[in-house]
Amino acid sequence: MKLKIATIVAAATLATAGFAESHAGSGDVAAGEKNFGKCKACHMIQNADGEAIVKGGKTGPNLYGIVGRQAGTVEGFRYGDALVAAGEAGLVWDEEHLVSYMQDPTAFLRDYLDDNGARSKMSFKLRKGGEDIYAYLASLAPAPEAEAEATN
Repeated sequence: MKLKIATIVAAATLATAGFAESHAGSGDVAAGEKNFGKCKACHMIQNADGEAIVKGGKTGPNLYGIVGRQAGTVEGFRYGDALVAAGEAGLVWDEEHLVSYMQDPTAFLRDYLDDNGARSKMSFKLRKGGEDIYAYLASLAPAPEAEAEATN
């Protein structure tokens, strides 16, 4: 029985590592972890069990599992209208979109929605290092199987 449990745990660990690695993009995870300090004034990273991975502010949404998630969909968070509209229009956070959003959130939404009146509630602009932060966030992403089990 112990061998069977160990095998399942090992398989889940490898699947999670493989998922994170395949979604890490072109950035450096260690640099992203360091640079996330700029984000944690407003954002935390808290897993599905409520465990804090990175303690941070609550001005912005929890960023756990953001990679591959539809924009504007963290339950319980009040997003701006433009970000919700972008999510409803099909915006899913991948490396290209998230890095571009972090560089200039309002400009990104105006371009994505083709709406010069669109505004982001996020005023911070990350001029460089977005690929690294994306890689860090991707490294913390739950594997699809683990996420499905956590919500059941």
